[in-house]
Amino acid sequence: MATETLDFKAVSVTGITEYIQLLLEGDENLRNIWVIGEVSSARQHGSGCFFSLQEADGSATLNAVVWRSQLPKLSIVPKVGEQVVVLGQLKVYPKRGSYQLTTWQVLPAGDGLQALRYRQLRNRLASEGLFDADRKRPLPTLPACIAVVTSPQAAAWGDIQRTLTQRHPGLKVLLSPAIVQGEQAPRSIVQAIERAGADGQADVLLLGRGGGAVEDLVCFDDERVVRAIATCPIPVITGIGHERDESLADLVADVCAHTPTAAAEQIVPALSTLRYTQVQLAQRLTQVTGTQLYQHKRELEQFYQRLQRLHPERHLEQIRQTHQWRTQRLIKALHHRLKTVKHHHQLLTEKLTTLDPAAVLRRGYALVREESGDVVNQASHLNVGDHISVQLGQGQITAEVLGITEKPSV
Repeated sequence: MATETLDFKAVSVTGITEYIQLLLEGDENLRNIWVIGEVSSARQHGSGCFFSLQEADGSATLNAVVWRSQLPKLSIVPKVGEQVVVLGQLKVYPKRGSYQLTTWQVLPAGDGLQALRYRQLRNRLASEGLFDADRKRPLPTLPACIAVVTSPQAAAWGDIQRTLTQRHPGLKVLLSPAIVQGEQAPRSIVQAIERAGADGQADVLLLGRGGGAVEDLVCFDDERVVRAIATCPIPVITGIGHERDESLADLVADVCAHTPTAAAEQIVPALSTLRYTQVQLAQRLTQVTGTQLYQHKRELEQFYQRLQRLHPERHLEQIRQTHQWRTQRLIKALHHRLKTVKHHHQLLTEKLTTLDPAAVLRRGYALVREESGDVVNQASHLNVGDHISVQLGQGQITAEVLGITEKPSV
């Protein structure tokens, strides 16, 4: 089948790129232009400083570069979050099909809106105590199951798996997949954290993502993500970006390891390390136990020698003899005391018998009482005709006074 002849002329990639380059670099307005924007990323390189400018609302981004020879002439070096005014020329790079602003000067233009919002959110969350050290939980010493929140397509997931397998083969690892870049990332990360917490199998959660531009990591500064970490029922360790990166997620996490690999290394001890520690502890235990046994043996020998010097049998015999002697003395003293008490009791009994009124009456005496019951001891207390009662040794009689004879006392 014959190839149909095209009725139009196609332009090569080089041709269209050169045309665009001619338009942009030939435009007088773009040869010496001031651009204002917020520095969203900045990276130092051997050839210079590569950075990006973006609108406050993130609707547009412009790549820029300051070559190494121009860096000493800058008023300020671009820093992430700063609002700057940049002087430069727009250049096209055909091999990449991209353009960037070759920068000659950078001037400050105040804080960027994104940086301002970041500081406001950070201060508000800090005032709530979400970043306080006393609320951070320790990681489990030897977790049986680990939940990982990251993108299954990301290199970080492979790094985490590889590190955990090398350090602790057979460890149970659960992936709770999430989008870790873009507008949908915050909501996806929150759902992944909540899913791992509700599952109830994991002892600790690892939130990880590899490095990237600052604008790629903004999802970890989202308030929803921060609060999801704070309310997670299990301890959370973060491994996000590179060593130089620090997000609000890192601040609220129980432990921050900065990189996914470092987080995986910190979350579980290596089996080789555990074995070495076990051997060290066993050796230490053997040494301490041997030392204590030796010390106790020496003390036991010293006690035995002291016991031999004290002659406990002789001491017990002396105590036994002393006890017998004291017992005999006590018995003798009790017998003497009992004899004395019996004699005293006999004397009291005889005296009581002598003083007993009934005994007096039995010897022929009588006890006279008036009708009122009062004892009569003088005849003058009675009158003729009074009735009296006379108590004898045996029995009692009632009589009437017929006469009274008073006899003066001798």
